[in-house]
Amino acid sequence: MSDYEKAFREIITKAVCGKGKKFSQTAHSISPTHKPSSILGCWVINHKYKPHYKKDCVVVEGSYDINIWYSHSNNSKTEVVSETVHYRDEVTLSKKDKNVQSNNNDIACHPIQEPNSLEANVSPNGNKIVVQVEREFLVEVIGETKVKVQVDDDGFIFEDDDEWENELDEAFEDLDSDFLVDELEE
Repeated sequence: MSDYEKAFREIITKAVCGKGKKFSQTAHSISPTHKPSSILGCWVINHKYKPHYKKDCVVVEGSYDINIWYSHSNNSKTEVVSETVHYRDEVTLSKKDKNVQSNNNDIACHPIQEPNSLEANVSPNGNKIVVQVEREFLVEVIGETKVKVQVDDDGFIFEDDDEWENELDEAFEDLDSDFLVDELEE
């Protein structure tokens, strides 16, 4: 065995082997039952997503509901329209470990920015509502990788254990042991 082989060991462990982040803005066209006069409110709820690993990227597929409160009939009536929209984001891995041991990787996916309505407007033709939605994800690929560590064949021995204990004894000698008793009696 060479000196190098004696001094280092390879350990196989689970670690973050890839990382990526993606920001998206999407325009959704929603068809209400009545011709909208104006938009009174818009919100995004019920966000669901599922990531899966694809070579050099993580695909995040999900859905959310867009709810729009709008007026119609020349602003004399209101109604809420709700529509479920689906999306597919491919998050490129900007940092990737080339020493990943297998393709059986775990994916950690965290929304940095949950889907959020930026703007909702009546479309130019007046029949639909166009909603701008933003979202952002951080993904991490967790897999098996190799780590090299240096080995100390001589072991790690404290020869000065007694000296260290003596230093502690000297530090405690300066403590006023009556201090705590006086505080408790008051």
